[in-house]
Amino acid sequence: MYQPPHFREERLPVMHDLIRAHPLGLLVTAGPGGLMANPIRFLVDADRSERGTLRAHLSRGNDQRHELAAVGECLVVFQGPQAYVTPSWYATKQETGKVVPTWNYATVHAWGRPRILEDAEFLRRQVDDLTRSREGMRPEPWAVSDAPEPFVAGQIGGIVGLEIPIERIEGKWKVSQNRPESDRVGVFDGLRGEGEAYAEIAELVATRGGLTTG
Repeated sequence: MYQPPHFREERLPVMHDLIRAHPLGLLVTAGPGGLMANPIRFLVDADRSERGTLRAHLSRGNDQRHELAAVGECLVVFQGPQAYVTPSWYATKQETGKVVPTWNYATVHAWGRPRILEDAEFLRRQVDDLTRSREGMRPEPWAVSDAPEPFVAGQIGGIVGLEIPIERIEGKWKVSQNRPESDRVGVFDGLRGEGEAYAEIAELVATRGGLTTG
């Protein structure tokens, strides 16, 4: 990934937090069948390996599971908050006019050697943990055990597990750090004005840019 120094993120807990907040990763393989990519929901176990271990499951009908068994490395791309940035938000526009549009975003790329798992105990723990990670915040959380056990067993029979001990991980937070403070303020105010959907990326512009907000 192209990594200008001012956008680089190397703190492992910060990158893990983005994965937890945005768990739908793009799983990419380059195996015998050529390039293949699928959006897959992941969990990250921070303590399972030096850089953490990604856990997921795939449908048995997904051809990528055969590619994963054949390759020595795969890539998972996690996309965090993102937003278009108009030059109209820059104070520099009024001063020099030398501005162009851009895009702000946060992303994490993780590489590792994939392992396909058929173990029923792993698969049940995987679907339980994944469900709790999304349902736990709800007022009346749904649990896998709420469904009839024969139905659950049948569903689990239709999936395979996936583990990826992370061997390399890169983070990039491109949130206007390369702009003058007056431009960063303009981007923050502009994103906040776009509505609640842009609150997360606006907050990153503020925190990474050292802005005081009220």
